Amino acid sequence: MSYEGNMLETLAMPARQEVKNAIIKTLFKHNGSIKEFAVGETIVTEIADLFLLNKDQRETVLERIYRKENRIVKTPLWHRLLYRAANELAKENLVTKPTDTVFLTNKKEWLLTEKGIDRALELLNIPFVQKETLPIQSFEIQKEVKRIKEKNRPEHYIPFEVKRTVNMPAKMINIRSRSFRKAVVETYNYSCCVCGLKINSPDTLYWEVEAAHIVPHNLNGKDDIWNGVALCRLHHWAFDVGWFSLSNKYRILLSSRFKDIPDDFGKANGLEFFRNSLELNKKILLPDGISLRPHKNAIEWHRKNIFFP
Repeated sequence: MSYEGNMLETLAMPARQEVKNAIIKTLFKHNGSIKEFAVGETIVTEIADLFLLNKDQRETVLERIYRKENRIVKTPLWHRLLYRAANELAKENLVTKPTDTVFLTNKKEWLLTEKGIDRALELLNIPFVQKETLPIQSFEIQKEVKRIKEKNRPEHYIPFEVKRTVNMPAKMINIRSRSFRKAVVETYNYSCCVCGLKINSPDTLYWEVEAAHIVPHNLNGKDDIWNGVALCRLHHWAFDVGWFSLSNKYRILLSSRFKDIPDDFGKANGLEFFRNSLELNKKILLPDGISLRPHKNAIEWHRKNIFFP
Protein backbone atom coordinates (compact mmCIF):
# COMPACT_ATOMS: atom_id res chain seq x y z
CA MET A 1 0.00 0.00 0.00
CA SER A 2 1.24 3.49 -0.83
CA TYR A 3 2.18 6.06 1.79
CA GLU A 4 -0.91 8.10 0.94
CA GLY A 5 -3.17 5.05 0.93
CA ASN A 6 -1.84 3.99 4.32
CA MET A 7 -2.59 7.42 5.79
CA LEU A 8 -6.12 7.37 4.36
CA GLU A 9 -6.73 3.97 5.96
CA THR A 10 -5.11 4.83 9.29
CA LEU A 11 -7.23 7.96 9.68
CA ALA A 12 -10.38 6.19 8.43
CA MET A 13 -10.94 8.85 5.76
CA PRO A 14 -14.12 8.69 3.66
CA ALA A 15 -14.07 6.48 0.55
CA ARG A 16 -13.27 8.37 -2.64
CA GLN A 17 -16.65 7.55 -4.20
CA GLU A 18 -18.40 9.00 -1.17
CA VAL A 19 -16.33 12.17 -1.53
CA LYS A 20 -17.14 12.36 -5.24
CA ASN A 21 -20.86 12.16 -4.47
CA ALA A 22 -20.50 14.82 -1.77
CA ILE A 23 -18.71 17.16 -4.21
CA ILE A 24 -21.49 16.72 -6.78
CA LYS A 25 -24.17 17.48 -4.18
CA THR A 26 -22.24 20.49 -2.89
CA LEU A 27 -21.77 21.85 -6.41
CA PHE A 28 -25.50 21.56 -6.96
CA LYS A 29 -26.20 23.36 -3.68
CA HIS A 30 -23.86 26.19 -4.73
CA ASN A 31 -25.56 26.80 -8.07
CA GLY A 32 -23.16 24.57 -10.00
CA SER A 33 -19.75 25.97 -9.08
CA ILE A 34 -17.35 25.94 -6.13
CA LYS A 35 -13.89 27.41 -5.60
CA GLU A 36 -10.64 25.46 -5.65
CA PHE A 37 -9.81 23.40 -2.56
CA ALA A 38 -7.27 25.87 -1.20
CA VAL A 39 -6.34 26.29 2.45
CA GLY A 40 -8.83 28.55 4.19
CA GLU A 41 -11.65 28.06 1.66
CA THR A 42 -15.00 27.54 3.40
CA ILE A 43 -16.00 24.91 0.84
CA VAL A 44 -13.28 22.59 2.22
CA THR A 45 -14.76 22.88 5.69
CA GLU A 46 -18.32 22.54 4.42
CA ILE A 47 -17.68 19.18 2.77
CA ALA A 48 -15.64 18.01 5.80
CA ASP A 49 -18.63 18.80 8.01
CA LEU A 50 -20.80 16.50 5.87
CA PHE A 51 -18.58 13.60 6.97
CA LEU A 52 -18.19 14.85 10.55
CA LEU A 53 -14.40 14.70 10.17
CA ASN A 54 -12.36 15.08 13.34
CA LYS A 55 -9.39 17.44 13.82
CA ASP A 56 -6.79 14.89 12.70
CA GLN A 57 -8.75 13.99 9.58
CA ARG A 58 -9.03 17.66 8.63
CA GLU A 59 -5.49 18.79 9.45
CA THR A 60 -3.09 15.87 8.93
CA VAL A 61 -0.48 16.83 6.35
CA LEU A 62 0.75 14.62 3.55
CA GLU A 63 4.44 15.10 2.69
CA ARG A 64 5.52 14.37 -0.88
CA ILE A 65 8.81 14.81 -2.69
CA TYR A 66 8.52 17.10 -5.72
CA ARG A 67 11.33 15.48 -7.70
CA LYS A 68 11.41 18.10 -10.45
CA GLU A 69 12.65 20.69 -7.94
CA ASN A 70 13.95 18.21 -5.35
CA ARG A 71 11.88 19.62 -2.52
CA ILE A 72 9.25 18.42 -0.06
CA VAL A 73 5.67 19.50 -0.68
CA LYS A 74 3.24 19.50 2.24
CA THR A 75 -0.47 19.14 1.46
CA PRO A 76 -3.37 18.58 3.89
CA LEU A 77 -4.54 15.00 3.33
CA TRP A 78 -8.18 16.07 3.23
CA HIS A 79 -7.43 18.62 0.49
CA ARG A 80 -5.56 15.94 -1.43
CA LEU A 81 -8.53 13.58 -1.19
CA LEU A 82 -10.91 16.30 -2.37
CA TYR A 83 -8.71 17.12 -5.33
CA ARG A 84 -8.27 13.48 -6.37
CA ALA A 85 -12.05 12.91 -6.16
CA ALA A 86 -12.82 16.05 -8.16
CA ASN A 87 -10.17 15.17 -10.73
CA GLU A 88 -11.86 11.80 -11.26
CA LEU A 89 -15.19 13.59 -11.72
CA ALA A 90 -13.55 15.72 -14.40
CA LYS A 91 -12.28 12.60 -16.19
CA GLU A 92 -15.87 11.28 -16.12
CA ASN A 93 -17.08 14.58 -17.67
CA LEU A 94 -19.20 15.37 -14.62
CA VAL A 95 -17.30 18.59 -13.79
CA THR A 96 -14.74 20.86 -15.43
CA LYS A 97 -11.44 21.70 -13.78
CA PRO A 98 -10.66 25.24 -12.60
CA THR A 99 -7.90 25.43 -15.22
CA ASP A 100 -10.55 24.86 -17.90
CA THR A 101 -13.37 26.87 -16.34
CA VAL A 102 -11.25 30.02 -16.03
CA PHE A 103 -11.08 30.43 -19.81
CA LEU A 104 -14.86 30.58 -19.94
CA THR A 105 -15.87 32.44 -16.76
CA ASN A 106 -12.60 34.13 -15.68
CA LYS A 107 -12.96 32.29 -12.37
CA LYS A 108 -10.90 29.33 -11.16
CA GLU A 109 -13.75 27.09 -10.06
CA TRP A 110 -14.97 23.53 -10.34
CA LEU A 111 -18.09 23.67 -12.53
CA LEU A 112 -20.78 21.07 -13.14
CA THR A 113 -21.43 19.82 -16.65
CA GLU A 114 -24.87 18.87 -17.93
CA LYS A 115 -23.98 15.26 -17.20
CA GLY A 116 -22.95 16.34 -13.69
CA ILE A 117 -26.32 18.02 -13.11
CA ASP A 118 -28.03 14.79 -14.14
CA ARG A 119 -25.91 12.90 -11.60
CA ALA A 120 -26.82 15.44 -8.89
CA LEU A 121 -30.53 15.08 -9.64
CA GLU A 122 -30.14 11.32 -9.34
CA LEU A 123 -28.24 11.53 -6.02
CA LEU A 124 -30.72 14.02 -4.56
CA ASN A 125 -33.82 12.18 -5.86
CA ILE A 126 -35.00 15.24 -7.78
CA PRO A 127 -37.21 14.48 -10.83
CA PHE A 128 -35.36 15.07 -14.09
CA VAL A 129 -38.32 17.07 -15.43
CA GLN A 130 -37.33 19.86 -13.00
CA LYS A 131 -34.04 20.41 -14.82
CA GLU A 132 -35.71 22.83 -17.25
CA THR A 133 -36.62 25.27 -14.48
CA LEU A 134 -33.58 24.87 -12.22
CA PRO A 135 -31.18 27.83 -12.12
CA ILE A 136 -28.11 25.59 -11.74
CA GLN A 137 -25.31 26.60 -14.10
CA SER A 138 -23.23 24.16 -16.11
CA PHE A 139 -20.21 24.40 -18.38
CA GLU A 140 -22.46 24.05 -21.42
CA ILE A 141 -24.86 26.74 -20.14
CA GLN A 142 -22.00 29.16 -19.42
CA LYS A 143 -20.59 28.52 -22.89
CA GLU A 144 -23.94 29.34 -24.50
CA VAL A 145 -24.44 32.42 -22.28
CA LYS A 146 -21.03 33.70 -23.40
CA ARG A 147 -22.04 33.16 -27.04
CA ILE A 148 -25.35 35.01 -26.53
CA LYS A 149 -23.69 38.02 -24.88
CA GLU A 150 -20.81 38.30 -27.32
CA LYS A 151 -22.78 38.06 -30.58
CA ASN A 152 -22.46 41.11 -32.80
CA ARG A 153 -25.56 43.29 -32.59
CA PRO A 154 -27.19 43.43 -36.04
CA GLU A 155 -28.54 46.68 -37.41
CA HIS A 156 -31.37 44.94 -39.27
CA TYR A 157 -32.57 42.44 -36.68
CA ILE A 158 -35.37 39.93 -37.19
CA PRO A 159 -36.56 39.06 -33.65
CA PHE A 160 -38.37 35.87 -34.55
CA GLU A 161 -37.35 32.62 -36.17
CA VAL A 162 -38.56 32.66 -39.77
CA LYS A 163 -38.24 28.90 -39.80
CA ARG A 164 -37.73 27.15 -36.47
CA THR A 165 -35.46 24.12 -36.55
CA VAL A 166 -37.77 21.19 -35.89
CA ASN A 167 -35.00 18.60 -35.76
CA MET A 168 -32.99 20.27 -33.00
CA PRO A 169 -32.27 17.74 -30.22
CA ALA A 170 -34.34 18.23 -27.07
CA LYS A 171 -31.13 18.58 -25.03
CA MET A 172 -29.98 21.55 -27.15
CA ILE A 173 -33.41 23.20 -26.94
CA ASN A 174 -33.25 22.85 -23.15
CA ILE A 175 -29.76 24.37 -23.00
CA ARG A 176 -30.73 27.30 -25.25
CA SER A 177 -33.82 28.06 -23.17
CA ARG A 178 -31.95 27.98 -19.86
CA SER A 179 -29.04 29.97 -21.30
CA PHE A 180 -31.37 32.71 -22.53
CA ARG A 181 -32.86 33.05 -19.04
CA LYS A 182 -29.46 33.20 -17.39
CA ALA A 183 -28.01 35.64 -19.91
CA VAL A 184 -30.92 38.06 -19.55
CA VAL A 185 -31.23 38.09 -15.76
CA GLU A 186 -27.44 38.41 -15.37
CA THR A 187 -27.35 41.29 -17.83
CA TYR A 188 -30.01 43.15 -15.81
CA ASN A 189 -28.27 42.37 -12.52
CA TYR A 190 -31.13 40.11 -11.37
CA SER A 191 -33.48 43.11 -11.15
CA CYS A 192 -36.80 43.97 -12.77
CA CYS A 193 -36.09 46.65 -15.38
CA VAL A 194 -39.44 48.34 -14.62
CA CYS A 195 -39.63 48.50 -10.82
CA GLY A 196 -36.11 47.45 -9.79
CA LEU A 197 -37.25 44.56 -7.58
CA LYS A 198 -34.31 42.31 -6.70
CA ILE A 199 -34.84 39.36 -4.35
CA ASN A 200 -33.90 35.71 -4.24
CA SER A 201 -34.94 32.63 -2.27
CA PRO A 202 -33.59 31.89 1.25
CA ASP A 203 -31.21 29.30 -0.20
CA THR A 204 -30.05 31.94 -2.75
CA LEU A 205 -30.68 29.56 -5.67
CA TYR A 206 -33.84 31.08 -7.15
CA TRP A 207 -34.29 34.67 -8.30
CA GLU A 208 -37.72 36.28 -8.39
CA VAL A 209 -36.94 38.10 -11.63
CA GLU A 210 -37.64 36.36 -14.93
CA ALA A 211 -36.30 36.63 -18.47
CA ALA A 212 -39.15 37.86 -20.64
CA HIS A 213 -39.20 37.46 -24.41
CA ILE A 214 -40.28 40.66 -26.17
CA VAL A 215 -41.49 38.67 -29.16
CA PRO A 216 -43.01 35.68 -27.28
CA HIS A 217 -41.26 32.35 -27.49
CA ASN A 218 -44.51 30.62 -28.45
CA LEU A 219 -44.65 32.91 -31.51
CA ASN A 220 -41.14 31.88 -32.53
CA GLY A 221 -39.42 34.73 -30.69
CA LYS A 222 -35.65 34.28 -30.69
CA ASP A 223 -33.59 33.41 -27.62
CA ASP A 224 -31.38 36.46 -28.17
CA ILE A 225 -30.36 39.09 -25.64
CA TRP A 226 -31.92 41.75 -27.94
CA ASN A 227 -35.29 40.02 -27.67
CA GLY A 228 -35.33 39.92 -23.89
CA VAL A 229 -35.79 42.03 -20.78
CA ALA A 230 -35.71 41.11 -17.10
CA LEU A 231 -39.07 41.57 -15.37
CA CYS A 232 -40.58 40.65 -12.02
CA ARG A 233 -43.48 38.24 -12.25
CA LEU A 234 -46.14 40.95 -12.12
CA HIS A 235 -44.58 43.08 -14.84
CA HIS A 236 -43.74 40.02 -16.93
CA TRP A 237 -47.43 39.18 -16.99
CA ALA A 238 -48.45 42.80 -17.64
CA PHE A 239 -45.98 43.05 -20.53
CA ASP A 240 -47.07 39.74 -22.08
CA VAL A 241 -50.78 40.69 -22.06
CA GLY A 242 -50.24 44.24 -23.36
CA TRP A 243 -50.83 46.52 -20.37
CA PHE A 244 -47.62 48.32 -21.23
CA SER A 245 -44.91 48.43 -23.87
CA LEU A 246 -41.74 50.42 -24.54
CA SER A 247 -40.81 53.27 -26.82
CA ASN A 248 -37.70 53.06 -28.96
CA LYS A 249 -36.00 55.16 -26.27
CA TYR A 250 -36.90 52.54 -23.64
CA ARG A 251 -39.61 54.56 -21.93
CA ILE A 252 -42.79 52.99 -20.58
CA LEU A 253 -45.94 53.32 -22.66
CA LEU A 254 -49.25 52.61 -20.91
CA SER A 255 -52.33 51.16 -22.53
CA SER A 256 -55.25 53.58 -22.95
CA ARG A 257 -57.35 50.91 -21.23
CA PHE A 258 -55.57 51.70 -17.95
CA LYS A 259 -58.31 54.21 -17.15
CA ASP A 260 -60.91 51.45 -17.47
CA ILE A 261 -59.45 49.25 -14.73
CA PRO A 262 -62.17 48.85 -12.05
CA ASP A 263 -61.47 50.69 -8.81
CA ASP A 264 -61.18 47.47 -6.81
CA PHE A 265 -58.68 45.87 -9.26
CA GLY A 266 -54.90 45.99 -8.99
CA LYS A 267 -54.83 46.76 -5.28
CA ALA A 268 -52.83 45.13 -2.48
CA ASN A 269 -53.76 45.82 1.12
CA GLY A 270 -55.93 48.68 -0.11
CA LEU A 271 -53.07 50.39 -1.95
CA GLU A 272 -52.95 51.12 -5.68
CA PHE A 273 -50.28 48.51 -6.22
CA PHE A 274 -50.60 47.82 -9.95
CA ARG A 275 -51.28 51.36 -11.13
CA ASN A 276 -48.47 52.85 -9.07
CA SER A 277 -45.96 50.25 -10.25
CA LEU A 278 -46.12 51.51 -13.84
CA GLU A 279 -45.19 55.11 -14.54
CA LEU A 280 -45.82 56.62 -17.96
CA ASN A 281 -42.63 57.75 -19.78
CA LYS A 282 -40.38 56.36 -17.06
CA LYS A 283 -37.17 54.97 -18.55
CA ILE A 284 -36.53 51.33 -17.71
CA LEU A 285 -33.30 50.15 -16.08
CA LEU A 286 -30.88 49.14 -18.83
CA PRO A 287 -27.60 47.24 -19.14
CA ASP A 288 -24.51 49.44 -19.36
CA GLY A 289 -23.53 47.87 -22.65
CA ILE A 290 -25.58 49.32 -25.51
CA SER A 291 -25.07 46.13 -27.52
CA LEU A 292 -26.99 44.17 -24.86
CA ARG A 293 -30.11 46.38 -24.83
CA PRO A 294 -33.41 45.40 -26.49
CA HIS A 295 -33.44 45.90 -30.24
CA LYS A 296 -35.90 48.46 -31.59
CA ASN A 297 -37.25 45.89 -34.07
CA ALA A 298 -38.33 43.61 -31.21
CA ILE A 299 -39.88 46.53 -29.30
CA GLU A 300 -41.73 47.78 -32.38
CA TRP A 301 -43.11 44.28 -32.97
CA HIS A 302 -44.40 44.19 -29.38
CA ARG A 303 -46.10 47.58 -29.75
CA LYS A 304 -47.83 46.51 -32.98
CA ASN A 305 -48.83 42.98 -31.99
CA ILE A 306 -49.16 42.73 -28.19
CA PHE A 307 -49.67 46.22 -26.78
CA PHE A 308 -53.14 47.77 -26.42
CA PRO A 309 -52.44 51.44 -27.30
